[in-house]
Amino acid sequence: MLDRFHVPPDIEVRVSQDDMRTTVEDIFLKMGLPSEDATQAADVLVYADVRGIESHGVSNMLRMYVAELTNGTINPRPNWRIERETDSAATVDCDRGHGVVLGPKGMEIAINKARNTGVGVVTMVNGRHFGAAAYHAALALEHDMIGWAMTVGQVNMLPTFGAVPMVGVYPLAFAAPTRDEPPFIFDAAMGSIAGNKVRLADRVGANLLPGWIADKDGTPIMEEAKVPDEFHMLPLGSTRELGSHKGYGMAAMIDILCNVLGGSDASFQHQERYAAHHFIAYDIEAFTDREQFKDRMDAFMKGLRETPPAPGHERVYYAGLPEHEAEVDRSANGIPYHPEVIDWFRDITAELEIPFRFE
Repeated sequence: MLDRFHVPPDIEVRVSQDDMRTTVEDIFLKMGLPSEDATQAADVLVYADVRGIESHGVSNMLRMYVAELTNGTINPRPNWRIERETDSAATVDCDRGHGVVLGPKGMEIAINKARNTGVGVVTMVNGRHFGAAAYHAALALEHDMIGWAMTVGQVNMLPTFGAVPMVGVYPLAFAAPTRDEPPFIFDAAMGSIAGNKVRLADRVGANLLPGWIADKDGTPIMEEAKVPDEFHMLPLGSTRELGSHKGYGMAAMIDILCNVLGGSDASFQHQERYAAHHFIAYDIEAFTDREQFKDRMDAFMKGLRETPPAPGHERVYYAGLPEHEAEVDRSANGIPYHPEVIDWFRDITAELEIPFRFE
């Protein structure tokens, strides 16, 4: 399934992550972000591309961020503040700040609280898109902690049996450390397909599989087809018979944790471009011996990847293993981009009068 979203090798343009990181940082600086924030924002986007999460890398997200910084949707220099706090929890008002900048700050608060109390929980409201959820959850790994990250934003997904979107394909990510095996990092949207993957499929001319989206009247499209002009996202499971109530219910749960718990209305009640986030950090040492945990995680992950494959399949993966392998390849050989993406960079760098490094 993932191959249909990748740029065909015969047209891909490989770019070093250092060149991409520097260019993205330059763009954010031109858009008014402070230097430290521009570096942080670039790190989130390049992380996604290096790990093969093209749906949340520069190809899709950067042009949206440039547009929203230009029209004032994103506040480049927010006066973010903690509005409510205990030893283990906090609610933060982001003042429309960029999620790729403030999301890591929220996770840092959760990590510091977990260090003191065992578990730290942070809800951030009045925010903007925070990029790949996996990035934020994985920040806990370097502290030998377990991390959770989730977010809400665009309302584009139908509730089960519904004809009007009332929730979104909200993602949640979970990261747990290992010792020698690649860490377990799960990141998934609550839709049958992530919204940004529809953009990728449209860009590379790939068909969408049955049950990924619904027609404009809410009828699930249950045959393979090109991306239509008008459509709605379907919950994970596609139809009630296949379990769409599970994806729908989990999307509602994420909306509750990100919005309602933070004193904000549900996403469909917001008229403007809006996002809210929720982060959790678990200090493993508060629950069990940290080193034994990592040894057990290694045995768990090794057992999963050594599972005998079913007929027609080469191997078994676990969440985070394909991304680790993509990172090894792309760190050595560059990140593959579609020529259309390179053309966009050529135009935006000329417009902003910054170097074009991808010749």
